[in-house]
Amino acid sequence: LAQRNGVTLDYPSVEALRAAYAFTDLQSFLDIYYAGASVLLKEQDFFDMAWAYLERAAADNVVHAEVFFDPQTHTDRGVAMKTVIDGLYRACQDAQAKLGVSASLILCFLRHLSEAEAFATLEAALPLRDRFIGVGLDSGERGNPPEKFARVFARCGELGLHRVAHAGEEGPPACIEAALDVLHAERIDHGVRCLEDPALV
Repeated sequence: LAQRNGVTLDYPSVEALRAAYAFTDLQSFLDIYYAGASVLLKEQDFFDMAWAYLERAAADNVVHAEVFFDPQTHTDRGVAMKTVIDGLYRACQDAQAKLGVSASLILCFLRHLSEAEAFATLEAALPLRDRFIGVGLDSGERGNPPEKFARVFARCGELGLHRVAHAGEEGPPACIEAALDVLHAERIDHGVRCLEDPALV
């Protein structure tokens, strides 16, 4: 994709990029993730990426996938919301028809960005509301508690969107509790640090 779109990466080869995936914490992973996302510019790029994932999912006997995507990662680079969602959605449709895998999309807000930016992202996505089933919250937890997004998640609930959240991946058990009690998340992603709080478990 980098070659196709004329994007220069900091890695001279696929092998070098794979070697860089020896990350030590969430932020070092996110640094590589955001660098990799820079190659996604056109609808076909988003389709190709999602299709590659869904083909692998089918090979692993997955029958249903709910796929997170971060539009802000791309819209902040000037890629249109419609470009992102249309490419992903088309891959989901093809997966059902050609692979027998049902797939739905969950739009995630980046928690290191502001509540106002999350609201703007939601508004930009609403014309394509029929193409995603819910919203999520991801990116670095440190300094970005769930409470920061209480109002936008309340609005999503009013719109009938499912609500999920990454919580307790690097953040403390209190982040999981807030995701459940403040955001009314129906599902917690990761949540591994719940084990530090028997009452939460």
